[in-house]
Amino acid sequence: MQRDRQATERGSTLPLVLVCWLVAAFMAVGAIAASDAFLEQQEVQSICDGAALAAANATDESVLYTAGVGSALPLTRASTQAAVADQLADGGTRLDAWSAETDGAEVTVRCTRWVQIAFGWLFLGGQPLERTAVASARAPTAP
Repeated sequence: MQRDRQATERGSTLPLVLVCWLVAAFMAVGAIAASDAFLEQQEVQSICDGAALAAANATDESVLYTAGVGSALPLTRASTQAAVADQLADGGTRLDAWSAETDGAEVTVRCTRWVQIAFGWLFLGGQPLERTAVASARAPTAP
């Protein structure tokens, strides 16, 4: 009777081992995909930070010479957008969309890129992932 019981339980650990390996593989693939998405976000943020700094240093000289310097360099929408476009062209970076807005003293740049991440076919159904970053910069003047 002891032998019959052992015979029926033989091989019952195989499904458990397979499920554990499947879960471990899915976790490893998920970690790779998440890391790839994180690194893409860091790259877009870096690009956006550089563009915001370039835009903050793009003073509108006509306003500067007529109104003078207050607590910050005078910025206009046209000068900041031109500076962002120049910065992005010089860096050879590819963004799908960007915008630059200013209130006259501070500039805010929004950058968007659609990227394919590792194992995106598994987690995103093959669709690209949107990575958006926002950066602000202000160019203060010394008192």
